[in-house]
Amino acid sequence: MLDPAQLAALAAVHRRGSFDLAATDLHVTPSAVSQRIKALEETTGTLLIRRGQPCRATDAGLRLIRHHDEIALLERTLAADLPGLAPGPATLRIAVNADSLATWVIPALAETGGLLFDLVIDDQDVSQDWLRRGEVVAAITAQPGPLQGCESVPLGALRYRATASPAFRDRWFSQGVTAGALARAPTLSFSDKDRLQELWAARLTGGPQRRAFPAHRMASSQAFVDACLHGMAWGMNPDPLVAGALAAGRLVELIPDTPLDVALYWQFTRLAAPALRPVTEALRRGAAATLVPQ
Repeated sequence: MLDPAQLAALAAVHRRGSFDLAATDLHVTPSAVSQRIKALEETTGTLLIRRGQPCRATDAGLRLIRHHDEIALLERTLAADLPGLAPGPATLRIAVNADSLATWVIPALAETGGLLFDLVIDDQDVSQDWLRRGEVVAAITAQPGPLQGCESVPLGALRYRATASPAFRDRWFSQGVTAGALARAPTLSFSDKDRLQELWAARLTGGPQRRAFPAHRMASSQAFVDACLHGMAWGMNPDPLVAGALAAGRLVELIPDTPLDVALYWQFTRLAAPALRPVTEALRRGAAATLVPQ
């Protein structure tokens, strides 16, 4: 039988990146955290934490962290039937893309109670990898899956539009949106994983999906909108964030009525499904109100 305190120490060290910060979270000394990790490694017979700056769990450690998260959620479900247990709020760690977080996810999560959310922000094309590694119990992802041991619920598609200020469009695309103009006009990139601008351009021009654009890098959904409004670049912005600016003429589509729809799915571990049901239902309602039906 695995010791819950030892599992909690393992999860805290991995997520905070150090024994000192984990100790602060758990209200114990760093020595106590170290002893718990050592005892757990002796019990399992394998290395669970790679010491460094930051400390990170091994593959075996990640599997145990996922087990810890699932047990915490199961205990929360049990407490609903046995209030005397009173385990306190469980922490739900999920992976979510920044644009969903900026448009529809927060109101949905706010509908649920008794949970603390630890959100990992990553591109929708790779958020499933966090679930595969066992670092989260659920993810909003562009991958339909499901992974082994998981369930997948289609949510709808987040609609993006290639937008820019009228002055930017007139300056850089006065002769139309051509491959040559796209190769010169500054665009926006969230990270190396962000391919939305490339996908839209490939669809419209028939060119390769992998291409290099001059790009400002901004890891913020709102910064994308602001940069477009101020004439810095063009970018793929979620429809809910730019609908008002488009209606007011402060932004324009580079080519009218050429959206790019990105299908999204809610994937979660099957073991945690009962405890996640309120969150799943809230996300489905939020998605239905904002996303485009697939």
